[in-house]
Amino acid sequence: MTMRTAERSAIRFRPTVAVVDLDAVRHNVRALMPERAAIMAVVKANGYGHGAVPVGSAALEGGAEWLGVALVEEGIALRDGGIEAPVLVLTEFPPGSERDALDANLTPTVYTREGLARLAAAAKGRSIGAHVKVDTGMHRVGLPPEEGMPFLEAVAAAGLRVEGLWTHFAKSEELADPFTSVQVERFGAVVEAARAAGLKPLVHAANSAAAMARPDTHFDLVRLGLATYGLCPGPELLDRATALALRPALSWRSAVTMVKRVARGERISYGQRYRLEREATVATVPVGYADGYGRRSSGKAQVLIRGRRYPVAGTVTMDHLMVDCGDDPVEPGDDVLLIGRQGDEEVTADDLASWIGTVNYEIVCGLSERVPREYVGAS
Repeated sequence: MTMRTAERSAIRFRPTVAVVDLDAVRHNVRALMPERAAIMAVVKANGYGHGAVPVGSAALEGGAEWLGVALVEEGIALRDGGIEAPVLVLTEFPPGSERDALDANLTPTVYTREGLARLAAAAKGRSIGAHVKVDTGMHRVGLPPEEGMPFLEAVAAAGLRVEGLWTHFAKSEELADPFTSVQVERFGAVVEAARAAGLKPLVHAANSAAAMARPDTHFDLVRLGLATYGLCPGPELLDRATALALRPALSWRSAVTMVKRVARGERISYGQRYRLEREATVATVPVGYADGYGRRSSGKAQVLIRGRRYPVAGTVTMDHLMVDCGDDPVEPGDDVLLIGRQGDEEVTADDLASWIGTVNYEIVCGLSERVPREYVGAS
């Protein structure tokens, strides 16, 4: 890349940006630090849309000892970004990726005989520690509990070390549901058998919800996902998130680029589904579904302008959305908060999720690459 090309790639003309507060990430990790367990900050999906390398670095500065990713490519990107801490890939290395993953010093998860055989072949006598995943009821990936000990023996027979043993909870954010305890019991039987056989794996099960509400599941390591970013994994945990003073790390902002008065009875945007019941000021904002502001938000979502909430008027388009500002004064250049606080008002990722019938995870993970990330609180 030439210097001129590099300079041009840094140019930003559009006012739309996601601002990520790295101090908030450090704070959240510290606030969730268990008494006797270490923390793995999960930074898959580009750090839940926040930026994997900056967030991963901040989480480590906040006290995390591990990072977790879903893909080998994500782990290699962390290494390319200068991160040297242990990185666990949470699914088996895909066929053909084993050597690249091991060369990047990524820690493997294994749970099938085929995956184990490929990993052992790629290790070529190197001392490799693997984490074995047990499926205790999520039924996504992992081996059945009854196959736990035979598989652990197979790992050792293949010349690999059993460095970790883990599972994943299906509904730990639902505090009264007994299924998490069922999973703990199933997992505990495998852990006890492993220890009785003389193994000393790093045991981990707790996700963000269990880290907040189930200290009995902390074991040796907790895997913080959503809570790393200051977001709550479920409505039953809101009081705990408040008590921990978790701070959302991401705000999403833009600006008004056009204002017009539109007559009563006129309809707004594609499909003409939004009808003005009175003459109103309509503001255009350069954010659309290509940026991750979903089309499902049409006619449901609200944004903040000058500290007040206003409805999104009509269909969200690929590059723009329109806002019904009534008779209030609005001018081109006014800040628009899509996620974040303005004055006494706040729009959260949870708000956006509730308006379109999804979860806050999808909102932040859905921010597209064309929305620049700007970082504050860098160390």
